[in-house]
Amino acid sequence: MHSITSRIYLACLFLSCLGALSCLNTVALSQDEPRSQGSSSQNIATPSSRMGGHPLALSSVQWNPSSFWGQRFDAMNRGVSQTMTPNMLGNDRSQFLENFNIAATLSDGRHRGPAWNDGDCYKWIEALSAFYAQTKDPELLDLLEMSTKVIALAQRSDGYLHTPVLIAARNLDTNVKSLGDPANFEMYNMGHLMTAACVHYEATQQRTLLDVAIRAADYLDQQFSKPDASVARHAICPAHYMGAIDLYRATGNPKYMELCKRWMQMRDLVQGGGDDNQDRIPFLQQRQAVGHAVRANYLYAGAADLYLETRQKELLEPLLACWQSVQQRKIYVTGGCGALYDGASPDGSDKQSTIMRIHQAYGRDFQLPNSTAHNETCAAIGNVLWNQRMWWITREAKYVDALENSLYNAVLAGVSLDGQRFFYTNTLRQLDEMPTSLRWSRQREAWISCYCCPPNVARTIAQVNRLAYSVDQKSTTVLLYGSNRLTQRLDDDSTIELEQTSDYPLSGSIQLKVVQAPKNAYTIGLRVPGWCPKASIKVNGELQKTQPATEGIVPLTRSWKAGDAIDLQLEMPIELLEAHPLVEECRGQVAVRRGPLIYCVESTDLPEKSSIQRVAIDANSIGSWKVELGSDEVADVPLLTATLLVDASNNSTSDDSLYRPLTSKNYVKLSARLIPYYAWGNRGKSEMTVWIPKKP
Repeated sequence: MHSITSRIYLACLFLSCLGALSCLNTVALSQDEPRSQGSSSQNIATPSSRMGGHPLALSSVQWNPSSFWGQRFDAMNRGVSQTMTPNMLGNDRSQFLENFNIAATLSDGRHRGPAWNDGDCYKWIEALSAFYAQTKDPELLDLLEMSTKVIALAQRSDGYLHTPVLIAARNLDTNVKSLGDPANFEMYNMGHLMTAACVHYEATQQRTLLDVAIRAADYLDQQFSKPDASVARHAICPAHYMGAIDLYRATGNPKYMELCKRWMQMRDLVQGGGDDNQDRIPFLQQRQAVGHAVRANYLYAGAADLYLETRQKELLEPLLACWQSVQQRKIYVTGGCGALYDGASPDGSDKQSTIMRIHQAYGRDFQLPNSTAHNETCAAIGNVLWNQRMWWITREAKYVDALENSLYNAVLAGVSLDGQRFFYTNTLRQLDEMPTSLRWSRQREAWISCYCCPPNVARTIAQVNRLAYSVDQKSTTVLLYGSNRLTQRLDDDSTIELEQTSDYPLSGSIQLKVVQAPKNAYTIGLRVPGWCPKASIKVNGELQKTQPATEGIVPLTRSWKAGDAIDLQLEMPIELLEAHPLVEECRGQVAVRRGPLIYCVESTDLPEKSSIQRVAIDANSIGSWKVELGSDEVADVPLLTATLLVDASNNSTSDDSLYRPLTSKNYVKLSARLIPYYAWGNRGKSEMTVWIPKKP
């Protein structure tokens, strides 16, 4: 799987570690044991039974290799091996695992890369662990064993672990202190360590990284035992909220839940905060999404995690209000989050001295530019994490609709179809001559200097199977559709096993076969997505009259037996969407949706020399549009064959006047294809637009 160079590097590094590992064994035995969940294969990084749901193990859902998500899983697994792992092991452009190697005194050097590189390394390990859990690839296990042992060797004896500080101390730099700079991403990194450690332990049953995470959490618990204003701002991109709850669920030790609660309360102590880090006002007073979109979505996901464990009612009001703020006024049609490269807060204030720069940010309501959209891939992933937890809290399908929209469009757009190249930002309109120079590449790249998004996408795709079902003692709800097999043991040692067959999102035809089910009455719930105007359900060939509950879930309750068959047909029309009138950049334009997929026009699919800026849509034509599968670079991608309109008039396009007299358009019909937004940019440099003018 790995290149010869990588194998040699691994072997040499592994041998260099062996002599220093004996000290780890004694320490590991003294740590808290992960709590039993009935089976060694049970997931330890998802909600506990108090949440009313059964944790899905990493291996509970297996995608059919030819299914949509099976293909994405395989491509991502190969892509990680071919591009991401060499980046993580090497030091040509930056350093990830090598920083731990230096911190562990296994080699000499200085820290290289941003302060959050440790966190990116942990996300890579989380992805590898999830891939291993489902493939049992022995080379992945060898890679994980080597990597986690190096990380363990780098950890300080008191549990502290942050390679920029550890390497500085090793190089006798006395100016760098542990927890000395709230913006140094120590908490973010150790939060991802906790989450990765839980996934790694579940996948491998090896305690190496879990013990590291426990020691790090114990260190943080001591350091923040009585927080005051001097440490209150240690919440940059707060992955540590989710990490602490993951560790609590894994070990059963309540001090990690209390630590998360303390961290949330600590935000109220911030003095002179700002919207960039969502600490201008206390969290409980917040009613709209503001500031850095990744930081905001991680905050909301972490607060939702804390609510799930504590049921602190006061946490729910800001979560519900901020969700409405995003979904009704600040999110792109693709599920992308964080419209602005740079903004200011409070926006438009007459109190000039209070204005603070915010970046990669949620802007003002309805401020959703297309050509200059930022939409960091990590923000979309944060939105998936947040909505997953909101589903756990409410069991309302609208949160799964939001999750699915971001997942199929904004998250998947962040990686090429071969799993090897990545977007940091995700525009909704790409022109050969952009209106302004922008910081990040407008094409996917194998290397991005800020490498947070690639391993984040990898760990997300590797664990999409966890999002497919929601299981508890009384019910199993199907949330995401596609060919797969679910096998989950319940608390009474009975088993629910379902086989799902579907080419979703190509079509809305879904078949479920009951392989095994509890003996007593049991509910199988089917999600009817918000975009679906009509659905029909048959059980063993008999049409059901059951209607969706107000939450968007159709419950089917009976005593199931092996061989029972459920047939779900989701109507999947092609739709034209218009934006709220206050989204000024989208006035007079439409977006195309079919099922969960948002489509776009890419210049690759237009006749030579045709510009996407001359293309328009006749709303009356969509009834004749067809779905077909792509080939070559976009093989198996569901395309739309469409009749578009193109302006064939001889009006000059070289007029640089900001305003010019209105001229008549000479629209002629054009046969073209539309491509799902997630798949654009895989056939070389191109223009692209999601929003398309609608012919008056």
